[in-house]
Amino acid sequence: MSKCFDWKSQLAKPYTSFPEATHKPVIGITGNYGEMTCKLAETYYKSVCRAGGVPVIIPPLADTDSIINTLEHIDGLLLSGGADYNPLYAGEEPVTSLGGVCQERDLPELLITQLAYNRQIPILGICRGIQTLAMALGGKVTQDITKTAVVKHSQDADRSEPTHSVLVEADSILAHIYPSDCSPLRLFVNSFHHQAVGETGNRFRVIAKSTDGIIEAIESTEYKSVLGVQWHPECLEDGLPIFQWLIQEADQYRKTCDVHGRILTLDTHCDTPMFFPQQVNFMHRDPKILVDLHKMTEGHQDATIMVAYLPQPTDHPTAYADNIFDKIEDIVKEGSQYVGLARTPNDLWMNKHLGKKSIMLGIENGHALDGKIENLRHFAQRGIVYMTLCHNGDNDICDSARGSHTHNGVSDFGRQVISEMNRLGIMVDLSHAAEKSFYDALELSKLPIVCSHSSCRALCDHPRNLTDDQMKALAAKGGVMQVTLYNGFLVKDGIATIEDAMHHLEHAIEVMGIDHVGLGTDFDGDGGILGLANSSELILFTRQLLARQYSEQDIQKIWGGNFLRVMQQVQEAKQ
Repeated sequence: MSKCFDWKSQLAKPYTSFPEATHKPVIGITGNYGEMTCKLAETYYKSVCRAGGVPVIIPPLADTDSIINTLEHIDGLLLSGGADYNPLYAGEEPVTSLGGVCQERDLPELLITQLAYNRQIPILGICRGIQTLAMALGGKVTQDITKTAVVKHSQDADRSEPTHSVLVEADSILAHIYPSDCSPLRLFVNSFHHQAVGETGNRFRVIAKSTDGIIEAIESTEYKSVLGVQWHPECLEDGLPIFQWLIQEADQYRKTCDVHGRILTLDTHCDTPMFFPQQVNFMHRDPKILVDLHKMTEGHQDATIMVAYLPQPTDHPTAYADNIFDKIEDIVKEGSQYVGLARTPNDLWMNKHLGKKSIMLGIENGHALDGKIENLRHFAQRGIVYMTLCHNGDNDICDSARGSHTHNGVSDFGRQVISEMNRLGIMVDLSHAAEKSFYDALELSKLPIVCSHSSCRALCDHPRNLTDDQMKALAAKGGVMQVTLYNGFLVKDGIATIEDAMHHLEHAIEVMGIDHVGLGTDFDGDGGILGLANSSELILFTRQLLARQYSEQDIQKIWGGNFLRVMQQVQEAKQ
C-alpha cells in the first residue's frame, strides 16, 4: 500500500510559538567546503535546534559587506570544524606533517570572527573553530602536536565516543556549564586533531587542558560570551549544555540589541578631537581612537558629546577651540549620510530616526573664553551644549580639583560666566572643579548643573571624584553625575573592569537616586577599562544593566535620559 505524504496537513497544526511573541536566537554556523560545495555535518545544526536556537548556515565568502550584513541578522556565531589552517596567515611556513588546508574557508572565517568579536556577538568555536579564534584574535596555532603530545588526540573511534579527558579550570565558563563538586573538574571528550592552539594571546585564557598539557578550551578575557573547545560536543551525549550556553548568551545579546533599538544612548564626554592632529579617520575603524563611526555602530551607540579640550596655557585659546569644532563639522559633512550634528535632545532623536549617529559639541576648560565673556556667546552660536568650567589647574573662572586655591572657589569673572551660561542655555559642567568651586557654582546657577565625567570618592578616594555630600547636593538641585571610565577614578590600585564601573554607578544611584546618574566615558581622554574599552563595547554596559534587572525606563534614564532632561531644562530657559 502506498503511503500518502500529506505535507500540507502540517500547516493546519497549531504553532508552538509566534515570532512576534517568542524570539528564538538565530545562530549562524560557518559552513565547511569541499568539492565545490558548502556543506555542514548535521550534528551542528541539530544541536543548535535541540538547544532552542534557529540554525542558519553561513557560506565561506570573503566579502566584508556580506559578512557585516549577515552579522546584523544573527544572535550568535558557531565556528565549525574542518581542515587545517594555512600557516601563512600566521606568518609561518608549513611543517611537513601539516594536513590539508582549505583556501575557501580560511580568510572568510578569520574575517567573520574578527567582525563578530568587534560586535560582542556570542561565539562558540568547535575543533577548527577554537583555532579560528586564536588565529583571528592574537593567538597562535601549533601546526602539529604529534611530537609533543603524550595522549593520542585523534583516535579511530566513533565521534560519539569520548576518547580522553581534559582538566577544567575553576570559575570558568565550562565550570559553570558543568557544575561539579569534583576538583579539578574532569570532562571526557572526543578531540580529533593535530593542529591545536599554541598561544592564546591577550584576549583569551586557557580553561582546559588534556593531561599532556595540550590546550583544549579557551575563553575570552574581555567578554564572558566567547568560548572555544577543541572537542566535538555536538557528537557527545552530554554535549548539549555547551549549545544551551550559546543559546542563552545569544538570547541576552538579542534582547540587549532590541533595547538599544528603542532607547537613545548618549555618552556625555569623549576627547576624540585630541587625536585630530594624528590624522585619524572617524569614518573608518581607526585603531588610534576609541570612538569612530564603525565602533559606535558595533556598540549600538547613538550619540556622543565631543569636547574641545584645551591644555593650559594655550595660545589663542578661542581660535584653538574653533579649529576643533571646524574639524568636527568637516567630519559630519563628509559622512552626512551616517552622522549628524545635534544641538538639542530633539535633534538626537531625529538623527536616530534617520539612522544617523549624532555628535554634540562641548568645551572642556573655560580657558577657551580667553577671559572674554563675549566669547561665550560666540560658542553658544556654534552650538555647544555644555562647558566644563576648568581642567587640571585653576583658571580665571574657578579653582580646579588639582589646583592651588587661587580664587577660593569661583572668581568674580566665573560668576559672570555662570550667569551668562544660564542665560544662553549652556549647561554648567563641574567635573574637574574643586569642592569649593563646586558648591559656589551650585549656589550661583539658577539651573541644574552637570558633572559630565566624574565618579564616587567613597569608592575611590581621588580629588576628581565627588563625595557623597556633593552628590546629594547635586541631586537636590536637579543635576546629574555621569560615571566615568578612567581607571584611576574607579580603583586606587590595579586594573579597573566593567564591574568597578557598575559599582560606582550603583553607589551613585543609592546616594542620588535613579534620576541623577549616567555615563560619561572619557574615551580618548584616557578613559576605557576592561570590558568597556571603546565605543564598540558599550552594548556590554546595557547588558550589565539588564542583568541587574533595571527596567527599560531606568536604562534610558541612565543612558542619557537624565542628562537630556537637564539639557532640555537649561535650553528652555534660554533668554
